[in-house]
Amino acid sequence: MFPSKKTIMKKLLYIKLIVALLVMGAGCTKFSDDINVDPSVPTKSSNAQLLTYALNQLPAVIEAPAGLLYVQHWSEKPYTDVSRYAVVNYDFYSIYTEALENLQAILNAGKYDINEGSANNQKAVARILKAWFFWHMTDRWGDVPYFNALKGKENFAAAYDRQKDIYYDLLKELKEAVAQIDNGNAITGDILYGGKMDNWKLFANSMRLLMALRLSKADAAKGKQEFVDALNAGVFTDNRQNAVYVHLADAANQSYWYYVVNVQNRPWYWASKTIIDYMKPLNDPRLKIFADKNGSGVYNGVPYGLDGNAVGAIPSSSVSFVGVHVRTQNSPTYVTTYAQVLLAIAEANKLNWLTGGDAEAKSKYEAAIQASIRQWNRLSFKTYDDTRDKQVEKVLYDAADSGDTTGLAAYLTQPEVAYNGAEALKKIANQRWLHLFMNGYEAWAEWRRTGFPVLTPAPDNGGTPIPRRQAYPVKEQNINGNNYRTAIAAQPGLGGKDDLNGRVWWDQ
Repeated sequence: MFPSKKTIMKKLLYIKLIVALLVMGAGCTKFSDDINVDPSVPTKSSNAQLLTYALNQLPAVIEAPAGLLYVQHWSEKPYTDVSRYAVVNYDFYSIYTEALENLQAILNAGKYDINEGSANNQKAVARILKAWFFWHMTDRWGDVPYFNALKGKENFAAAYDRQKDIYYDLLKELKEAVAQIDNGNAITGDILYGGKMDNWKLFANSMRLLMALRLSKADAAKGKQEFVDALNAGVFTDNRQNAVYVHLADAANQSYWYYVVNVQNRPWYWASKTIIDYMKPLNDPRLKIFADKNGSGVYNGVPYGLDGNAVGAIPSSSVSFVGVHVRTQNSPTYVTTYAQVLLAIAEANKLNWLTGGDAEAKSKYEAAIQASIRQWNRLSFKTYDDTRDKQVEKVLYDAADSGDTTGLAAYLTQPEVAYNGAEALKKIANQRWLHLFMNGYEAWAEWRRTGFPVLTPAPDNGGTPIPRRQAYPVKEQNINGNNYRTAIAAQPGLGGKDDLNGRVWWDQ
């Protein structure tokens, strides 16, 4: 029996307390080591606590607004700087310090408490999550410190590594991590899968499959090899295996967007005209989840990328806010899902990485749409009472919820949706874009790789194109300047500039 997520989250408070004690005690070296030591307070974080803390970083990384805005899932109102690509430099330090350092601490631990899982299982999960965070980072920035990062005082200014080398090593790490999982004690502190080690294997293999597809234009031979190997190793076969971070309906563990909208009172993010105008004519069953109706009872998106004055003049009652179901206090965050895997397999068949051709691509494409609609249209939503205050509505996530497929059959027959061999890659990419709602950075990475859907850049930005990467933190120029400048020069796709317009290695 594993402790509840709420119990695990409460234990995280000890980590912050430990850090505070260490900082406050730094100047007390004239006293005996055991003075002022409370034996009831732990002096070291357990691996279970470190794991939970790292897992807690997933939602903020996945649901950050920039990615959602770049792919025009959302529009800003009234502040539109990010939508018009004015913000250039983004900080990756928190990913290193909040997630990766904790995972590295697990890997560096000299001893492993068997009550927290076998040593192999603890290490394997840390490696899988470490790969996920580095994958996310390199997709956003390109070359980043990797092989010599996380060394602490041994190396405060790590060199940047080539994205190609990072990708190859991450693929290796994931394969080795799966092989490392043993039949010993399952891990504790696991708020993603509750210690189900078989699901961690599926998650790692599914991640490797998606990562391999990212190489479709940069290194197709390597991508195909890794894709087939990951598929044969075993990937998601059901929505119940999805990697899902489930928030709790309390102030300490609530979803980020509930906090932004309801606690901070910042209703600045609206459903974009781009996505509503695509979904609405098709009667897409997911639209009611992605967006609320406006004051007149219809779906009407906010035009994307206007300047603040223009978008501010649009009455809020005339447009659709981001859907209540994705911003409830306990809304789930989807990390990696079955529908993503199916779409990847459909594309792999069309690319001839697999032997099924159009017949198998069509089968997997349609299955992916069904899985996506089941994932988003959970049956629990049928109990939702829209006469209640939408700002506090809570809908419990249940992995066993099979979802509501009302409207699916009609949706699949429409010309824009129905599989067509000549337009297969476009249709697969368009469905991936829809499915990855609320996972903006992943949707953005796939848009850069495929070129679909065709998006029009923000009109009020002086002709700046849609970003293709994020620039390095400004602090890097000062604290790691030599390596920073070397990294800029070493990436041909950047053209010697650290801005939003350069291309990472796989973006070809």
